[in-house]
Amino acid sequence: MDDANRDTAGNYDTARRELVADLRRRLDVDERALAAIESVPRHAFVPEDRQSSAYADRPLPIGHDQTISAPHIVALMTDLLDVEPGDRVLEVGTGCGYHAAVVAEIVGSENVYSVEYVPELAEAARERLHWLGYDVVVDAGDGRTAFPDEAAFDAAYLTCAPADGVPDSIVDRVRTGGRVVAPIGPAGKQRLVRLTVGEEGIGREDYGGVRFVPMR
Repeated sequence: MDDANRDTAGNYDTARRELVADLRRRLDVDERALAAIESVPRHAFVPEDRQSSAYADRPLPIGHDQTISAPHIVALMTDLLDVEPGDRVLEVGTGCGYHAAVVAEIVGSENVYSVEYVPELAEAARERLHWLGYDVVVDAGDGRTAFPDEAAFDAAYLTCAPADGVPDSIVDRVRTGGRVVAPIGPAGKQRLVRLTVGEEGIGREDYGGVRFVPMR
């Protein structure tokens, strides 16, 4: 869409609605995920020189060798979390904060806890989210050990790909019956998976090949 993302008034609302209409035709996801995508101003989360492409369905660079995920991936991962209002969610890999904002539209922003490895990105995302009215808790640090004093989460997701599977220390932060959605595997061989934490083990579902930055 590029420059056509803006309507003649310089407003991105039309482009966002068109994006969601396209996703609705292509994806089999819950309407809540699409409504969340439509509610979040993606252009506010990308660098100014990329804003004309904000509503194209593709990843965009956000600095520090990181990207904002394509909207269809954000919609799919949000749908796979299968969360409800009030559920507490752990995000590993804040990036620019866009995905956290989408999830916050469903569960409530005070229920999203996000950790980012790059301090500069964490600080910028925290400021951006709060400026936009999202009370997401954003910390800088290692996702494997984030928020140690918080109770078990209802769900967790990763926006970066651990090469050898989701670390046990993250899975262990999710309550029984909760879900973890993540890309896993080395570059070129990544798969999007959903883990369900059971009393007798971890269930796993595979949702196909993806491409994410590696987990640090």
